[in-house]
Amino acid sequence: MQELIWTELKKLHRSSIIIFAVIATILIATIVLFAGQGATVEGYYLDDAGWYMTMVQPWATMFAIPAVISMLGSYMICREEQDDTLKYLLIIPVSEKKLVLAKMTVTFFVSVMIYFLLFLITFLTEMIIHHSELSVKMVTEFLKIYILDGVGVFFAVSPIIALVSYTKKSYWLALVFAEVYSFAGLFMSMSNITKTLYPITALMGVSGYYEASKGQILTSISVLALCGFLSLFILSGLDSKN
Repeated sequence: MQELIWTELKKLHRSSIIIFAVIATILIATIVLFAGQGATVEGYYLDDAGWYMTMVQPWATMFAIPAVISMLGSYMICREEQDDTLKYLLIIPVSEKKLVLAKMTVTFFVSVMIYFLLFLITFLTEMIIHHSELSVKMVTEFLKIYILDGVGVFFAVSPIIALVSYTKKSYWLALVFAEVYSFAGLFMSMSNITKTLYPITALMGVSGYYEASKGQILTSISVLALCGFLSLFILSGLDSKN
């Protein structure tokens, strides 16, 4: 399994899709930075220490990163069949389930790393603007939120990755589905019930971005776990399908 994961990491390193993911991450951070220069009665949004680190997280989660992770995961799984290399891999032989599990593991790692990159961008920006107003406690709390967001986004979009991979459709469909799926989180966040049960908003409750009771957090964790189990169930049919 370790060899499969390492192989997938090397293949991903040579792929332009990882560059697309990094550019999308930097772009959303840049958009929020420009939005922060808007004026309020008391000054500019960016005048408040922590504003930038606070706002990048929901913008990224509602508008960009889930779609990027879905496309990347689906691309990794669909690529072998689209490039007609899967049949050669199975001759070795390599279990397709193990191969897919390795690809999903790499997708999980990339999801966490993208949110860590977002954290670094926002942290360095805050250091430049508000270096004297930041505290270790504040930075540590934001780091926790961003890392847990990366974990949560992977589980939230894993059924989309699995479904697109199972149907062998274009991985670009995963981007479209996930974009609609994540954008709907804006409307689901308007109610405490839907905010707790809808995966995209549930992950933000688990990470600590939204205030939530222990019961709500446990419910949201259960929802994300169900997403993971659903994706495993869908992907378990790959071997039997081929």
